Amino acid sequence: MIRALRLAAPVAALVLALPAAGHRLAPSLLELREQGDGLVAVRWKTPLQRPVGSEIEPVLPAQCKASGDPTATPDATSVTLRWSVRCGERGLVGSAVGVRGLETSGTNALVRIALADGRSVRVVLHADSPTLTVPERQGRGEVALDYAGLGVDHILTGLDHLLFVLGLVLLVRGRRLLIYTITSFTLGHSVTLSLAALGFVRFPQAPIEVVIAATIAILAAELARGAQAEPTPMRRFPWVMAFAFGLLHGLGFAGALAEIGLPDGEIPLALLSFNLGIEAGQLVFVAAVLALRALARPAMERAPVWLVRIPVYGMGGLAVFWVLDRTAALF
Repeated sequence: MIRALRLAAPVAALVLALPAAGHRLAPSLLELREQGDGLVAVRWKTPLQRPVGSEIEPVLPAQCKASGDPTATPDATSVTLRWSVRCGERGLVGSAVGVRGLETSGTNALVRIALADGRSVRVVLHADSPTLTVPERQGRGEVALDYAGLGVDHILTGLDHLLFVLGLVLLVRGRRLLIYTITSFTLGHSVTLSLAALGFVRFPQAPIEVVIAATIAILAAELARGAQAEPTPMRRFPWVMAFAFGLLHGLGFAGALAEIGLPDGEIPLALLSFNLGIEAGQLVFVAAVLALRALARPAMERAPVWLVRIPVYGMGGLAVFWVLDRTAALF
């Protein structure tokens, strides 16, 4: 019993301690737009929730001088500052741009640069690479690596999406059926992510976040019934449910990608790389859950039913909180 408690406690604590936001360690966004005559519009967006004591700020080229005071626009999850700088005839090409403080914040930063000649540069900065030199043109390899890394970051910091994947692993019995179910979820969110990113479908992001939280609550309710209960269609055909709910989660992924944008001339490559990054992060998470379950199985088989269900109840409680919190935010 003591061994079982020791094994279950960290899992339960993790689930119960998850923050209310689905993406706590969301990346910051630095956007620079050249507007001609050396004038550059700056947009700096940072999340409200980040580790205590971490301060991050943009680092602009030395020749760029502020033109006017910044204006701040807060919302429910972030603060956006906007101001203008003058960078002279040289502009931004060949200059260093970065974000200071990434090594202590535990987050990444998205840099989006629109040059005066219509070209664009999009890069993900992190603790090991906090600056970039604005290139004449970003290479295909750089685009692929940046967007794949962004996909991995998004899924591994997206606690709501990870909880749903955890629920699928707990629901499905049998390796082959689990592979079918995870694959169906992948197909579902890949379809809507691609359609939304390419502009074929459009949905407001806030209601989609409510529905995503509801999918987790529904899955948790099914798990709470226990494996011994009469099988429902969700248990008999989990791949159908995973595909349907995956369509909804894909719209959530598309919202994150829309915030970043897709590079001109490399849209298919960036979209594919982002999707592959999501799948890579998802597979890493599934492998970790399966390994932990295998290690804990001997002790959990002797544990009482209520102890085994603690993570499920934590998952369901958090999902319901998200539904209520996100619904209230709509109004």
